[in-house]
Amino acid sequence: MQVQAYTHVLRWTNQIAQRPAVQRGRMVNRTMGALSNQLHERHDAGDFDTKTQDKLAAPF
Repeated sequence: MQVQAYTHVLRWTNQIAQRPAVQRGRMVNRTMGALSNQLHERHDAGDFDTKTQDKLAAPF
């Protein structure tokens, strides 16, 4: 089946992907991609602001 044929499903999934909670959830346990989108461990809501891999990386 081709997902492109289901325009309403595509619209819905794109709309869901734009939600802030979904975007934060996709960051947790991520090990690939931009360092700012990787949060290896989440213990507190503030971890999204302070503990992404770009913030934890040692300065060169």
